[in-house]
Amino acid sequence: MNSGKRSYESPARARQARETRAAILRAAADLFTEQGYARTSVAAVAERAGVTAQTIYNAVGSKPALLKAAYDQALAGDDEPLSLAERPQVKAMRALEDPVAFLHAYAELGRELLERMGGLALQIAAGAAAGEEDLVAHERVTDAERLAGTGMVVQRVAELGALAPGLDPDVARDRVWTLNSIQVWALLTRSREWSGAAYAQWIGDQLCAAILDPRLWPVDA
Repeated sequence: MNSGKRSYESPARARQARETRAAILRAAADLFTEQGYARTSVAAVAERAGVTAQTIYNAVGSKPALLKAAYDQALAGDDEPLSLAERPQVKAMRALEDPVAFLHAYAELGRELLERMGGLALQIAAGAAAGEEDLVAHERVTDAERLAGTGMVVQRVAELGALAPGLDPDVARDRVWTLNSIQVWALLTRSREWSGAAYAQWIGDQLCAAILDPRLWPVDA
């Protein structure tokens, strides 16, 4: 029989649970980045975070779920329950009406995200290339998410009337998707040791050249 009593969780307990989960995800991201997914056990994450393995299973879930949650927190930079699209920086970027400024702001956003979680993303990409099933599945999801995000960028450029005449939006999306990839970032900033500012400026310029109406971004710009 239902007593009619409602479960209650104190704000302090809820805050503690959130802080514990955030600490778990930071520990997981650090270990996955340092030694790779396959070599990182849930027990090792628990030890780094100062919790039990069961706490991880209760708070986050399985190891693949831990990877996705750690990746998402690294991408966002915090554990706030806001999607990337809802973040103030992204909203401000989408409000820009100058397509050149919009694409350069997008490039700067990409730089910030990659500097925050690029090491983890590179480990995931390497593991996926080696055939690690969890990482193949993870990369399939995150690639689809990134593709959807780049599609929204192209859509915004089109809304501004700035897309190159005759350019198929899907082709434009694929160009953006390629330019903002982890591979391009790693080649320029790690292999060639470009500064983050130089990388973001070049990516912004290339995005403009790749998809904007040439009248807005001449070839020799």
